[in-house]
Amino acid sequence: MGRIYYLMGKSASGKDTIYKMLLERNPGLRRIVLYTTRPMREGEQDGVEYHFTTGERLGELERAGKVIECRTYETVYGPWSYATVDDGQIVPEEADYLAIGTLESYGKLREYYGAGRVTPLYITVDDGERLERALARERRQKEPRYAELCRRYLADEADFAPENLKRLGITRSYPNDGLEQCVEELEQTIFYTEP
Repeated sequence: MGRIYYLMGKSASGKDTIYKMLLERNPGLRRIVLYTTRPMREGEQDGVEYHFTTGERLGELERAGKVIECRTYETVYGPWSYATVDDGQIVPEEADYLAIGTLESYGKLREYYGAGRVTPLYITVDDGERLERALARERRQKEPRYAELCRRYLADEADFAPENLKRLGITRSYPNDGLEQCVEELEQTIFYTEP
């Protein structure tokens, strides 16, 4: 039985870097690419970080019963949606998968595929360090979106509140104090999880 390993954490906790490292080091893991209506950041590619789409197209997928979960955030730039779509890329009977998302999306995926198939991988980082990382990343953009950075930072505090983690049965976290050590801990979980 294949499993879905679900990587999540607050903004700027290193999820994207860890996700890429895990996939590079473990070619047997398949990736799940989410859909989003947010603008592409510099350096991103369609179909790699996300499937960049429109609200209209996402609505079509939803009406067709293909959307497993969808979250829409009212950003300072307007609504941005993120969704996991049952588009044929996930076949749990065939392989193990690595996905990246939010606590809310983890809960919906767990509901859809069953708790026994979805394993949470919750990344943590000191809040001050996260804020510094997010600010440095935003400064590298052609058009920095500082107001959106602040909105995301505050929203994460509410989204990853202890009661929400507890409600979804997340009792273990993986501190990203040192990237290599964090990735090794995650690999231990991925390759030594009981079927």
